[in-house]
Amino acid sequence: MIAALALAVGCTGNPSPDRSGDADQAPSGVLAVKVDNVTPARPQTGLAQADVVYAEQVEAGLSRLMALYATRLPPAVGPVRSARETDLRLLRQFDEPVLAYSGSQSRLRPLIEAAPLRAESPGNRPEAWYRSDDRPAPHNLYLRPGRLVDGPAGREALTAAGFREGPAPSGGEPEPERTVRFPSARFTFTWSAERGGWLLETDGRPTTDGGRQLAPPTVLVQYVTVRESGFEDRGGNRTPFSETVGTGTADLLRDGKVWPVRWQRATAADGTRFTTEGGAPVNLADGQVWVVLAAR
Repeated sequence: MIAALALAVGCTGNPSPDRSGDADQAPSGVLAVKVDNVTPARPQTGLAQADVVYAEQVEAGLSRLMALYATRLPPAVGPVRSARETDLRLLRQFDEPVLAYSGSQSRLRPLIEAAPLRAESPGNRPEAWYRSDDRPAPHNLYLRPGRLVDGPAGREALTAAGFREGPAPSGGEPEPERTVRFPSARFTFTWSAERGGWLLETDGRPTTDGGRQLAPPTVLVQYVTVRESGFEDRGGNRTPFSETVGTGTADLLRDGKVWPVRWQRATAADGTRFTTEGGAPVNLADGQVWVVLAAR
């Protein structure tokens, strides 16, 4: 589900040099990029540099990613695809976030325009986008983050939303592997002591960026209510909405172990608090975090 682009965006081939610091760029909060995750879109570019990656369910039970950048910006990210209602609710946790996306369903646009974020699509700033010539549309649209924002927002943008780094909780049970299933997609995380992270496979194949398999040190499987939204794609498939405000359970995967934890987010403007069953705040390992929004 992607809005048709009325004009050609950028160029084809590899991205040209970054132009961070252009005078017309405003300071911004965390950069969120909607990333395609179907088979023709893989391997993706720029996922390895993301601080947080959300995996959410979309139409037909497939998956899509939202990659958040707060401490560093890669030269390119993509393929970039369209936004969903779930994204708007998730991003309320952050102060003045930037949402980079390819487009949206026309009925969703008023919600995007009303949301407290800076929405950026190819029509707004075409010099920040390009199309690759190594794969077919719509799986070939890429973003140059340095032409969209003036620099990383900083670690505090994530900490304020609940992403705290620090020592692991006490206890925990050994967990060598975890698979999380959507109706038409699956993520498998296998602990690697050598990498100090969870080797990621998507739909049974290694998830790579630049030829190297991703291995996030922390995975949060957040169990949420997934219901039909008021939107649908061109084929008539209803868009799922993942409810991330409220309370529920989650599984924390780090250091080759699993901890059952709880999550709480009182309002959309609040960050998500992950706590032990005893109520103590949960710390994450240093490095990338994947949050998989699984149906409870």
